[in-house]
Amino acid sequence: MRHPGTDEKEATRTDRPGFKRVLSLWDLVLFGLAFVGPTAPYSMFGIGTVKSLGHLPLVYGIALVAMSLTAISYGRMAAAFPDAGSTYTYASKALHPHAGYFAGWGMILDYILIPLLSVIFVGLTANKLVPQVPYAVWVILAAAVITTINLRGIKVTARANTLLNAIMIGSLAWFVIMALRALSAGVGEGTLLSMRPFYNPAEFSLGAIMGATSLASLSFLGFDGISTLSEDAKDPRRDIWRATVLVCFIAGALFILQSYLGQMVWPDFRAFSPVETAFMDVGKRIGGEVLFYSISFVLLVGGIASAITGQASASRLLYGMGRDGLLPYRVFGYIHPRLGTPIYSVLLMGTIHLLGALALRYSEAAELVNFGALLGFMTVNLCVWRLYFLTLRQKQAKQIVPNLVLPFLAFAVCLAIWGSLSSLALLLGALWMGIGLVYLLFLTRGFTRKLADLRL
Repeated sequence: MRHPGTDEKEATRTDRPGFKRVLSLWDLVLFGLAFVGPTAPYSMFGIGTVKSLGHLPLVYGIALVAMSLTAISYGRMAAAFPDAGSTYTYASKALHPHAGYFAGWGMILDYILIPLLSVIFVGLTANKLVPQVPYAVWVILAAAVITTINLRGIKVTARANTLLNAIMIGSLAWFVIMALRALSAGVGEGTLLSMRPFYNPAEFSLGAIMGATSLASLSFLGFDGISTLSEDAKDPRRDIWRATVLVCFIAGALFILQSYLGQMVWPDFRAFSPVETAFMDVGKRIGGEVLFYSISFVLLVGGIASAITGQASASRLLYGMGRDGLLPYRVFGYIHPRLGTPIYSVLLMGTIHLLGALALRYSEAAELVNFGALLGFMTVNLCVWRLYFLTLRQKQAKQIVPNLVLPFLAFAVCLAIWGSLSSLALLLGALWMGIGLVYLLFLTRGFTRKLADLRL
């Protein structure tokens, strides 16, 4: 039964401004690339190479296949439901409103932590390069710049992403050219083509490969953020799924290329010291101090780009839940009439990222990043099966693979990766979901009210 005044409130919401449909396909692709980070191997090259025993390009290839399956599921759900809520919206409509709530609650954790990690990383890196300026000052500057860009509207965010991606791609092109020159001159393996980074019989271990694949898969996190922009896109039913899949393949190809050249230039992975800065050392070997500092600068740019896109995605997820009454509508459901931006959600995210970066260490926040993301991935894969195979009954022979086999294969891969998370991450993630359950019980008065009837 609808509550008194519901119709009046619904009418008021209909009259309120919405998002501006200004993003093209390539705006969406650039947004996704900025979130994922085309230079992601810069920061995890050493750890991934050591963990895979010198097979990081192979590991990235396996991870690309795994994440692409889930990207296809996101694209298919975006075509069916082109709304800003992303995972929350898909699960609510394809599974059950309660499933949507829990999926959205889990993704809130992910979308809060990814930009938070980026702000912390930017602060740490900038402080290392310019130690005269305190870490807290760098954090405040980073959070202020990121939040200001998002407050200005999605078009400004798209332009910032274009610039930041150009810087990252420029640095990557420089690295590729210098690596090719160095290999041609006899550095490292001394050849341009070799199968050793993909298969080295002396070091190959299936257990090491699969363990490293779990790590490498996390480099792709962020492609799902494209689906939160369905109400900002000019043609969401066509462009969201295309951009999501394109980002996975483009990022995967760049990851394989970078890791391949890095291992060819520095084949002895046991000589990395320290392992965390291995890629910068590779850059120094082929390009001297200039390329070394260039890579350091690009790590800063990548952190800012990821934080901008992550904050934009988080604000739109909160908007989707606020619009449906799961969060206070007057705060989270509000869109600025001129900017077309959920400004209260953006400001809240900016405040959380600033305070969190001042209070938490990088390792503490990193433990939880992947819990909500992988939970959301599994949910979206189930949504494809439920919507297309069961609800729409698309069960012809040619539809069995896309509607049944692929989503369950993607679900199994995500479940395996999710199960490999640390016990601390699983424990804290379960605690976060428990808090969400308590809040849901409060909203529904012990499940005596339907979520569809909520109007906060």
